Amino acid sequence: MNKSPLALAVFAGTLGAALSGAAHADFIKDSKASLTLRNFYYDQNTLNKDNAPSAHEWGQGFIFNYASGFTEGTVGFGVDAIGLLGVRLDGGGDGDATDSRKPGQLFPLDSDGTAVSEYSKAGLTAKVKLSKTEARLGTLQPKLPVVTFNDGRLLPQLFEGGQITSNEIDGLTLTAGQLEHTKTRSSTDDLGLRIGGAKTVNGIQADTNKFYFAGGDYKLTKDLTAQYYYGNLEDFYDQHFLGLVHNWALPVGALKSDLRYFDSSSDGKNASTAGRAEGYTSSGYWNGGSKNPDNGEVDNQTWSALFTYTLGGHALSAGYQQVSGSSAFPFLNQGDGSTAYLITDVQINKFLSAGERTWQAGYAYDFAKLGVPGLKASALYLSGDNIHAAGSDKKEWERDLRLDYVLQEGTLKGLGFTWRNASLRGNATNDQDENRLIVSYTLPLL
Repeated sequence: MNKSPLALAVFAGTLGAALSGAAHADFIKDSKASLTLRNFYYDQNTLNKDNAPSAHEWGQGFIFNYASGFTEGTVGFGVDAIGLLGVRLDGGGDGDATDSRKPGQLFPLDSDGTAVSEYSKAGLTAKVKLSKTEARLGTLQPKLPVVTFNDGRLLPQLFEGGQITSNEIDGLTLTAGQLEHTKTRSSTDDLGLRIGGAKTVNGIQADTNKFYFAGGDYKLTKDLTAQYYYGNLEDFYDQHFLGLVHNWALPVGALKSDLRYFDSSSDGKNASTAGRAEGYTSSGYWNGGSKNPDNGEVDNQTWSALFTYTLGGHALSAGYQQVSGSSAFPFLNQGDGSTAYLITDVQINKFLSAGERTWQAGYAYDFAKLGVPGLKASALYLSGDNIHAAGSDKKEWERDLRLDYVLQEGTLKGLGFTWRNASLRGNATNDQDENRLIVSYTLPLL
């Protein structure tokens, strides 16, 4: 991983401070370390496409996390580290064009098209704390409305950059930073940042190493949180986000409301015809196709509302999302599995195409209420239509089922089992059936 001179300087300062007297005690005393073992089986079948390859992969992941304490003093220094290893147990296809199995869902591909036998990646993060403000430089895993790391496969995604988080004002959390590169969930390479629809022109992939973000969460009351965030992916898009989350204790049960609005527009090269000709384009639908001078320009407004009613072990949810504008919803997407902060980002699909309107309904139950703690089940159905396309608008739907169980006692307390099943149908994409079986266990080391 390439480190900036500033990152190396901060890291060196951290180690120097940690090796001195009482500072060393705090640095070590407050340290935490863990090793997560994740066994992941992935099975996906495409149904309505001739000679469509399927994906059957099985792997064992090892996720090591270390977080130091901070040195003593007005300014505290620390360091975090993460180490990731994925070992192939069954790698799917063998690279033969006649093989119906498709590798590459859990593991990187070798030059001959086969899945590698193992892969690894690691990262360091230098951190500095002053009062209730913390700066981090190096490997990041942000979870914000305008950028969220993906953890949907064997190993999680890593970003490279810097971030400052401040809680100096009670009830207000402010965050700002810049990201430069990413290691996607099934890759060891540092990749540039881009969106869905970005193209390779003359052998050069259109991307950038500058994603700026800033914003905050403010608790208006103990039950009501307002959010504003801004994101800018240089030469692709500007994005504003407004959110409102409310928890309402009713005489019987409770109701949670989650309201979200995104407004995204073009930036830099994406805003010009010449820049879009270099590959700085967005996916979407434009009347007139390639003859439309706005073809590929980011133009999107997306809003959603999700309501969840809970009573005892029951949880009922209902939501709606509207995607407006010429382009699809833009977000950091390197084509190897990315997360969008949308209520419709589910197991297979994201329901974020230009013009798409999506209804969803779900039900979940926590069996602790029946005397089986650790057992949870859920079902979710989404239906999207009005997807802008040539000829006539298209539609799609997805049904997701999930079953989780975590051992509550004994030697293997905390051992978790997950089964996720999903079906996707419609004329906007290929029909797919997918299963994921996951066994996970986190072992505390410090």
